[in-house]
Amino acid sequence: MHRVVVLALPGVYAFELGMPRRIFGVLPARYDVVTCTVDGRPVATNADFTIAVEHGPEALASADTVVIPPFDVSIVDDGVPEAVAAALARIRPATRMVSICTGAVLLAAAGLLDGRPATTHWQLSAEFRHRYPTVRLDQDVLFVDDGDVLTSAGAASGVDVCLHLVRRDHGSRVANEVARMCVIPPWRDGGQAQYIDLPVPEPAATSTSSTRQWALERLHLPLTQADLADHARMSLRTFARRFRDEVGTSPGRWLIQQRVARARELLESSDLPVDRIAGQVGFATGTSLRQHLRNTIGVSPLTYRRTFRVSTPDR
Repeated sequence: MHRVVVLALPGVYAFELGMPRRIFGVLPARYDVVTCTVDGRPVATNADFTIAVEHGPEALASADTVVIPPFDVSIVDDGVPEAVAAALARIRPATRMVSICTGAVLLAAAGLLDGRPATTHWQLSAEFRHRYPTVRLDQDVLFVDDGDVLTSAGAASGVDVCLHLVRRDHGSRVANEVARMCVIPPWRDGGQAQYIDLPVPEPAATSTSSTRQWALERLHLPLTQADLADHARMSLRTFARRFRDEVGTSPGRWLIQQRVARARELLESSDLPVDRIAGQVGFATGTSLRQHLRNTIGVSPLTYRRTFRVSTPDR
């Protein structure tokens, strides 16, 4: 049983506060999710209500993963408050730390992001860089996985990073089950761009969604961006622009992401050789699959299969 402890700080955002329970709570046999405050007392949210929790800072000492949702960052303007620092001191070494949106500010203020890659909400990036120059901030991604410390951008990217952790812990099959239960996309790559100042498409604009579904059913074929544009009955330039507006990344990169995701499922659920899997997901060779998998998650197909075929027992 993996214990996830969510730390509610003053001004906590209620939506993000509930995310870890909503995602990890789908798997009660695998995750125990509890919420705490730094003193065990009720805490004001950023809305017009206060929340009361059952746990105080002692819960942090039993955590395998600690999640910091967004909060009123002004409380760390003069450094980490004594009560918050004392609560953080209870966390065991090597505990996995996760921030959602401005939760990264606490990790940075506590020195936990020094010299590490991280992200936060794009609107906060300039101030964040000014205050924490030793952090390698990337404002253009949904989340950053740096092993034992993960940071995510605003709101829905908290869902992405929690689902990513389920996938990392138990593999794609289990993560896909959780996504279906929560009615959310099963996978958005952490490197996908944040949705910054993108206009809402006009109602009359043609969507690329049907073309994306068409492509997902034909991943085994050597599809190109031109093939997708032809299916959508758009020029390549118009299609690429509209696709990026809707998805946040280029058609080419999206295709690679979907092929890698499908390859991961097959590595977990079948005994097919790597070259066969490569052909079934649209990569020309097994070498190409190995390269893309390593670029995405940093391991070889053999290592990935060995890890998740062992660690994904039936519920």
